[in-house]
Amino acid sequence: MAKSQQTYEKKEKEKKRLKKREEKRKKKEARKAEAKEKGPGIEFAYVDHNGNLTDTPPDPSQKVEVEADEIVVGVPKQTEADKEAFDPVRNGKVSFFDHSKGFGFIIDSENQEKYFTHVSGLIDEIDENDNVSFELEKGQRGMNAVRVKKK
Repeated sequence: MAKSQQTYEKKEKEKKRLKKREEKRKKKEARKAEAKEKGPGIEFAYVDHNGNLTDTPPDPSQKVEVEADEIVVGVPKQTEADKEAFDPVRNGKVSFFDHSKGFGFIIDSENQEKYFTHVSGLIDEIDENDNVSFELEKGQRGMNAVRVKKK
């Protein structure tokens, strides 16, 4: 007599596979039944006067009329007054400068902040206690004074 080709292990694997398939089918049916109970989700989404999404309609008394011409899309153009308000050139005094190492520090006259400057950012030759004008630029460790000119 020949031995059966199906071993115990094969039978167990097949049982597991069938059990998994049955569990998956039951979960699917449970999800469908739950969806039918709840019904459809929010049918309409409204935006209130603060711009938040809600499921209740907004109060008509808080409605604001906006003219289409008043809506500006994009960045507004810069005016002359805006350009004058932001002057990139600052004034300050050299508190320390080492010519042999090629760096120093400038104290801003407006906010008393200290800014690093390097010899590569100089336009004129400067010494300690000189009044200078400069621009700021982001460096590796913070803001640096560049395009430094003697006053």
